[in-house]
Amino acid sequence: MSTVMSGCQGNKGVQIMEKTCPRCGHEIEIFSIDVDAVCEHCGFKIYNDTLNCVQWCPYAKDCVGEEMYEHLMAVKESQKKRREEKKTA
Repeated sequence: MSTVMSGCQGNKGVQIMEKTCPRCGHEIEIFSIDVDAVCEHCGFKIYNDTLNCVQWCPYAKDCVGEEMYEHLMAVKESQKKRREEKKTA
C-alpha cells in the first residue's frame, strides 16, 4: 500500500473506511491516509477517492510521488470524460 506523507497538513486523524471490491464484492479496508488498497480475496487494487487534495495541492507530487500523482490525474480525466459522455448520451 502507498501511504500519504505523515506530515500532510490535511491529516486530522486516521480513519478506517470499508469499500466494496468492484470485481468480487468483498469488503476492503482502507485507511484514510492510504492512496490504495488491494482486495485480499481477488487482488484487485482500489484507490482512495477521498484523497481529492491531489487535484489541487501544489505539494501533491511530493506527497504521493510522481508516478502515483500521474496515475490519479489520469483516473480523474478518465472519470471526467465518462461523465461528459453520459451527459451527451
